[in-house]
Order: sequence, then structure tokens, then C-alpha cells
Amino acid sequence: MKFLSWQTGGGFTVLLLAALLLGVQRGHAAEEAAAHPLLLEAEKAFRGGEPAKAISLAGQVIKAEPKNTKALALRGRFYEDTRDHVRAIADFDAVLKLDPKAALIYQHRGSEHFKAGHFKESLADFDQFLTLVPGQAAQHWQRGISCYYAGKFQEGRQQFELHQSVNPNDVENAVWHFLCVARAASLTEARAALIPISGDSRVPMMQVHALFGGKGSVEEVLAAAGAGPAARRNEQLFYAHLYLGLYYEASGDARRAREHILKAADTYKSDHYMGDVARVHAALLRKAAK
Repeated sequence: MKFLSWQTGGGFTVLLLAALLLGVQRGHAAEEAAAHPLLLEAEKAFRGGEPAKAISLAGQVIKAEPKNTKALALRGRFYEDTRDHVRAIADFDAVLKLDPKAALIYQHRGSEHFKAGHFKESLADFDQFLTLVPGQAAQHWQRGISCYYAGKFQEGRQQFELHQSVNPNDVENAVWHFLCVARAASLTEARAALIPISGDSRVPMMQVHALFGGKGSVEEVLAAAGAGPAARRNEQLFYAHLYLGLYYEASGDARRAREHILKAADTYKSDHYMGDVARVHAALLRKAAK
């Protein structure tokens, strides 16, 4: 999203936990690692493109010091960044067993639970994070997406309305709000309640907004996404197909919804949180097909 993503390349803008989460993602890990030479070496190896070595080094510390929360959290982050969701969750579980007030670990584990398709657990972790850091409630768009996939549509609607107060020019926020209203009430009510947006400069977001509002077309979304510099086209087409898939799903057209979601997840895949949303949705569709 142009939502508040602390992950590189995300769409929802970098507002969420700006100081907090960006500190963990980019700088804090090195400070944590500095407390132990092997952890410092592990962080260096990971940054140098050697994830297996980094994980092994952190594992050596954990074997010698099973209650070293810094080592567990660091290895959990390595697993998170290499998309090993099961092992990441296990390390974050271990940290929280030792330190139940480690707010950022709830945030990271909630994200990992979502990517693993554990929607209720994801929502519970995000809620616990907000219990510990209540000032971040308005920024927490990821919680809204977990609400949607957990079937908590009214809660999702409220989360996106709250998020609108800090991120007013984001088509994605308006669309997810629309999706929650459509599932909680009806497509007619969702269209009537569509949040107006005028300042989202990302292609093809304004065309997506017009489509959901009943004033645009699928062809206009695809034409906008396929235009412009070649370097931006994959990302543009990713967002186009993700939101076309969600549009068709809300409209009750399962065949076209599947076609576009799978294109977003596979053909135009993106390495950020919304890319994970597409992958999770595609996995649900494939599971349903079986």
C-alpha cells in the first residue's frame, strides 16, 4: 500500500511506527547484535547476502545461551526476511515467552502469522502490540487487512476509517474500507461509502479508485498500469491486478478474481507486504480449488 509499510517497496507511505519499526528494520538490529560478537558477525553476514551463515551464527549463540532474547529476535528477523515463516514464528514465540512485553516482537510475529495464513493469530498479535503501544492505533493498516481475512469486517471498516485520519490520500485505504463494507453490508453500501481520494499520484491508483466508485473501467486501469517507464511497469501491473482481483471478488465474479489475483501473486510478484497479501490470497484460492 501507500499504506504505512516499514518494509522496503511497500505501498501504504512510511508512517507506521516510523521511528519504532524502521529502527528495528534498518538500524536497531546492529545495535542489538553489538552486545555479542557472534551476533554482530551474523548481522554483517546477513547484510552481505549470506543468510545461511547469519542464521548459523545466531544459532550458535542460542545454543550456548537459550534465553538470549537478542539472539532469538535477530534470528527470527533473519527467518522473516528469508520468508521462513514457521521458524520466524518459533523464534518470536521463544522471545515472548521470556519477555511478554516485547511490543515489536508482537508486531513482527503478527506479520509472520498473516503471511503464514494464520489470520486470527495475526490479529491477536497486532492487538497485543497496540495494547503495549496504543499511540500507533491509527497508523496500523496491517491490522485492518488481518481483520478482513479473519472475517472481522466491521472491525476492518473501523480500522481503515481510523487510518484515514493519518493517511488521507491513499486509494488503497479507501479500497480496503470498501471491501470490508461490501462484506459487512452490501456492494451498494460500499460504493456509497467509498472514501473520496484526490491526491494519490501512484499509477494506476486513481483509475482503481474510479473503478471501485463505478466511474471507471477495468480497461482504464490496465492501460494506465501498462504505460510509463518500463522500470515501473511490474509494480504498476502488480497493483492493477491485485485490485482488479479484489474488485471482481467483491462483485461476485470468482473466475476473473482468481485470474487477476494469480497474476499479481505470480506474474507480477512484488517483494513487500502487499506482495505478501497477494500471495496469501492466491494460496487461499488454490486451497479452495482443491
